[in-house]
Amino acid sequence: MKPLAVKSPEQFIADFFTTFTEAVVRGAEEPVDVMSRYYTRDVVQYADGVRLDWDRLLAHLRPVRRNLTEFRFEVQEALADGRRIAARFTIHARMRKTGPVATQVHLFAEFTEDGLLRRSEQLTRTLSTAELPSAAIDAQD
Repeated sequence: MKPLAVKSPEQFIADFFTTFTEAVVRGAEEPVDVMSRYYTRDVVQYADGVRLDWDRLLAHLRPVRRNLTEFRFEVQEALADGRRIAARFTIHARMRKTGPVATQVHLFAEFTEDGLLRRSEQLTRTLSTAELPSAAIDAQD
């Protein structure tokens, strides 16, 4: 992953999550190897109040690998202050059994100098079809 200083915050976030998810879903590497390229070993992530450390994040990757068939990340806005980023983005995904889903994410994160995620807090909500722009709905169907 390229360091944050090389890209705009919006592009950094889009690239970070897109390349990470691509490596998890379609890559040949083991999830632990993918995690090592994107997260610090002491990572702590809070997602809607649930604390996830390295082991819990790694465990989360196995179901993602099995169930996620399509995805894209749409970054609405992002601001950076040094290695810290605040961003609002939407994850558009298609799950193997349940079909399309869109999730809005508010992210506050800290990265290392070389672009690894060290700490993050995320607030999420699932978007209904009524809340999506028509182009996003078309991309989901």
